Amino acid sequence: MDFKQDFFEQLSGFYQVVTPAGLPQPQWLAWSDEAAALVGNPQPSAQLLQQLAGNRPMDGARYYAQVYSGHQFGGYSPQLGDGRSIILGEAKGAQGCWDVALKGAGPTPFSRHGDGRAVTRSAIREFLVSEALHHLQVPTTRALAVIGSELPVWRETLEKGAITVRLARSHIRFGHFEHCYYAHVGNTERVRQLADFTICQHFPHLSCDASGYRQWFTEVVQATARLIAHWQAIGFAHGVMNTDNMSIVGDSFDFGPFAFLDTYEEDFICNHSDPQGRYAFSQQPGIGLWNLQCLAQALTPLLSSDELLSALQCYQPTLVAHYLHLMGQKMGLAQTGQGAREDDLALIGAFTQMLQQQKLDYSLTLRQFATLDPFAKHSALRDLFVDRAAFDDWLARYRQRLGPVADLGQWQAARQQANPRYILRNYLAQQATEAALAGDLAPLQRLYRALCHPYDMSPEFEEYARRPPQWGEGLIMSCSS
Repeated sequence: MDFKQDFFEQLSGFYQVVTPAGLPQPQWLAWSDEAAALVGNPQPSAQLLQQLAGNRPMDGARYYAQVYSGHQFGGYSPQLGDGRSIILGEAKGAQGCWDVALKGAGPTPFSRHGDGRAVTRSAIREFLVSEALHHLQVPTTRALAVIGSELPVWRETLEKGAITVRLARSHIRFGHFEHCYYAHVGNTERVRQLADFTICQHFPHLSCDASGYRQWFTEVVQATARLIAHWQAIGFAHGVMNTDNMSIVGDSFDFGPFAFLDTYEEDFICNHSDPQGRYAFSQQPGIGLWNLQCLAQALTPLLSSDELLSALQCYQPTLVAHYLHLMGQKMGLAQTGQGAREDDLALIGAFTQMLQQQKLDYSLTLRQFATLDPFAKHSALRDLFVDRAAFDDWLARYRQRLGPVADLGQWQAARQQANPRYILRNYLAQQATEAALAGDLAPLQRLYRALCHPYDMSPEFEEYARRPPQWGEGLIMSCSS
């Protein structure tokens, strides 16, 4: 890989140099050719394995851990930082640069008494969800590889250590700006330095002045709103929406106890460390705005309260508009060419309430729109509902909103490309991980291939297009996941 080192060279004081601890006897557990193409198309060689395991230096890399702070479950933590992630630099690719980070490569000055390690289950989960979200057209960091080992690591039990090689358009988080603001009170230049770097690197169409700062924060607000609209539309719960887990470029970032919805449950909590449900599925839109308000406070050295408020007021209409657009694609509401309408929210909400009341699977139910004839008397979609009268009442409203369908086959094909057949259910990730730990990588590789083609129908992957078994329904995870 060919690196440049803009963050390292221009933001001295925003990181500390680190030496990776390495992994003994590393082995490839997973690899993404698509992600590799982003960073110069490296091949999974024996030499690269040792380098990405942290056992040998890589030419051009600078090993460092960033410092930042953040609000965690609503409370401010003054210094967090990369506790188990070591950044090598920005790898050059044909379409831009991506940060390369080794997640789980050993302790850093910010490990806070932790071991700086990741375990195999968490490394595999991050790899799978990064690539799965990408193929669902959700903005996200990517994962190049998972490297396993026999290194013993203690979590709830004794597990095996591993590294996820993460690629990110940027590792700058909301928490970076909070650290500049709170740890350097009165030092306006510290906030300005980070903002100028962020704009130059990731928003190059903007200027580094008052006008540019206003537009930049507005774009951050809008990107965050669109991201969370994506999460709500695909039924994705992040689980730990702390401000230090929020990307300044609007990508899904820092995966732990995430979950895709199985049975639709509006207030689903995927993180067993969140008993109050602060980060429940239904709370994500509100938390997104709350996090942006924290970021806004950190930007007061650059922008006035009125300017910050004006940008924040873009959040809700952007989120609603994008959610309506995505759900309109899923349910065919935009097929008339008129686009989404504000009153579609009520129609969509009535549908999801029926899903919840009748305990239906979110993704599989929406997938039925790919074969639906909206004006037929019977359908596979209708057959899923026990309360047929409630469904028929809803369908009458839906038909009225839909209007005539000129080409049913084309309409159904569009719904197929908007509603995935295969999603990363937690039980599938668990099964693939257990097989990998037992030395069988085939289930992991097969699940990964299915997630790279979530909208297709393939006999090879049909076992993934089912509701979970009873033991695998609605699994929740810990932060070590």
